[in-house]
Amino acid sequence: MVEMFPLKSGDAAYKKVSAMLSTLGDPFTRIINPKEYQSFRIGSDGNLQGVGLFINVEPKTGHLIVLSMIDGSPAARAGIHEGDELVEINGERLDGVDSETAAQKLRGRVGTIVTVKVHDVKDMSNSSIREVKIPREYIKLSPVSSAIIPHRTQDGQLSKTGYVKLLAFSQTAASDMESTIHQMESQGVQSYILDLRNNPGGLVKAGLEVAQIWLDGDETLVNTIDRDGNMLPINMIDGHAITHDPLVVLVNEGSASASEILAGALHDNGRATLVGHKTFGKGKIQSVTELHDGSALFITVAKYLSPARHEIDQVGIVPDIQCTADALNSPREVIGKDRSSRTPLEADSCIMIAEHELDIQQSKGTAS
Repeated sequence: MVEMFPLKSGDAAYKKVSAMLSTLGDPFTRIINPKEYQSFRIGSDGNLQGVGLFINVEPKTGHLIVLSMIDGSPAARAGIHEGDELVEINGERLDGVDSETAAQKLRGRVGTIVTVKVHDVKDMSNSSIREVKIPREYIKLSPVSSAIIPHRTQDGQLSKTGYVKLLAFSQTAASDMESTIHQMESQGVQSYILDLRNNPGGLVKAGLEVAQIWLDGDETLVNTIDRDGNMLPINMIDGHAITHDPLVVLVNEGSASASEILAGALHDNGRATLVGHKTFGKGKIQSVTELHDGSALFITVAKYLSPARHEIDQVGIVPDIQCTADALNSPREVIGKDRSSRTPLEADSCIMIAEHELDIQQSKGTAS
């Protein structure tokens, strides 16, 4: 700590603190700078002040490309389109600028204006570059997207499967999912696929809240272990699931932390079948302390085991059914549509396998 006092910059101080924390041997105990913490807060709070654009660098050209817009956002109303290239923000050229830096420039106080120049990549003429003034507003980022997948079961009956993708465990994750499930129930959905693939986690509390949407009673959701080895189960209290319809959870190597808590809770309590690939294996819980300069300190305070006391940290969760190319040869591949007319969801091999598993679960339920 004495060595930090003469340091001239924040970056130098962060490097010193990072070096000090690295001696603990835990890669998840770390310090992040104010910009990184702001991005983390946006992900966990589900809100930001900006224009509603998702952007990324196109690997081949290095250009900043608009991936999508939030419906009804200032950017969407201003006529920016998916695939447009961002050329300038407030008069600053974006050559060599990464997506996070550009996103920071687009964000700002509600009511202020950001001026951007965009290039319609479909029109190669210079005249396709246009200047757009966009007001900044509060933007709500929902971590839940959904769709209803109609298909015919093995006995020829028309069935509706509710597909719900959870992108992250933000503060609104449980309430957004609850609303989505209620809507699907009212539309006659008979089974569900919960997609946690490439969900890196987020707020552990949100993961536990989402689990309670699917479970009843006083089931154990997760077991935590402190540094002294003391284990504490976290149980529901008089839980009431919104639906008892068959459920499959999709996971892969990008499913981590709170995703693994949720997948473990649903699997070990007999509520869901897991389909996909082995999960990431991050079984640690951090406390987050915001520092006076806007940076934040993440400190590991516990690790967790699944309800059945299976180790997750550095091990991951192995699904019940592996999603592999070989599985595409199963009879479930044929769902009443030819290849050319399928939607991306219907053509997803893991979703096809999940639907096949749901058909089996539903047929067993009918027989009983």
